[in-house]
Amino acid sequence: MGTESPLGAAVVSVWGPATWLKPEQRAAVTTLAAQLEDLGCHRLWIGGGQEPGVSAAFGDILGATDRMDVASGILNFWINEPTEVAADLARLDARFPGRFLLGLGNSHAPLVEAGGRRYDKPYSATVDWLDQLDAIGEPAVAGGRRALAALGPRMLRLAADRSVGAHPYFSTVEHTRFAREVLGDGPLLAPEVAVVLETDPDVARRVARTYMSRYLELPNYTNNLRRFGWEESDFVAGGNDRLVDALIPWGDETAIAAGLRAHADAGADELVVQVLPAGPGRLPTDEFGRLLPALLGS
Repeated sequence: MGTESPLGAAVVSVWGPATWLKPEQRAAVTTLAAQLEDLGCHRLWIGGGQEPGVSAAFGDILGATDRMDVASGILNFWINEPTEVAADLARLDARFPGRFLLGLGNSHAPLVEAGGRRYDKPYSATVDWLDQLDAIGEPAVAGGRRALAALGPRMLRLAADRSVGAHPYFSTVEHTRFAREVLGDGPLLAPEVAVVLETDPDVARRVARTYMSRYLELPNYTNNLRRFGWEESDFVAGGNDRLVDALIPWGDETAIAAGLRAHADAGADELVVQVLPAGPGRLPTDEFGRLLPALLGS
């Protein structure tokens, strides 16, 4: 009889940035994906990036594994046409039936507008894009084959109504509890949680702030944090210690498991763990090799 998971009934997945889809990373990422599957990873989420289409790298990853699911986390719908996305998913399904989850989202105004597009009425634009997707005859992307990036109450309710559930990013335990209340029982709640496997507080928080600084420049995230009482002074210089500790579990394997368990206890079904390595551009293979067995009780 195996030991009980420190995270209770929640499954453990992994999140990787869109750089993992780049050709120069592809061989290393497919090797890592096979290792993650062997370690018991439920699903590998990778950021959809700022290029249109479902990257061919997702097919390479699925081909390198046998059981582990793969998801886009997330595909920016502003730069994608529903018909083309549906066709991409159909091609993946023909080769790997039921193993790819289409994670969709409306990205962020600064990123969308930097590409020359107008970021206007994101909620209505999301509904319209889903309506277009649902209007496609064949190939269709059923609600159970897609998830929505969601933070606020309207988008969370849309995720519950029009997809398998929600994939929040850069959010606290308080948000996970709030999201579960809005979603209700049943819909998937799969928050991304970035972690630093480092026991030195100064080093851990420095790594966390380097990561956090770019997200604290995006209004969707700061507005969501304000919903839970955080203020402008908390966001300065990559975040104060209190904000770092609320967003990024750090420490040894036991400390990180405790931080993730808090999300599970708040209602998360799937914990999408992003390991922040100390060295830039390095795949955190060793860290996952240490962390996943501790999280899964294996």
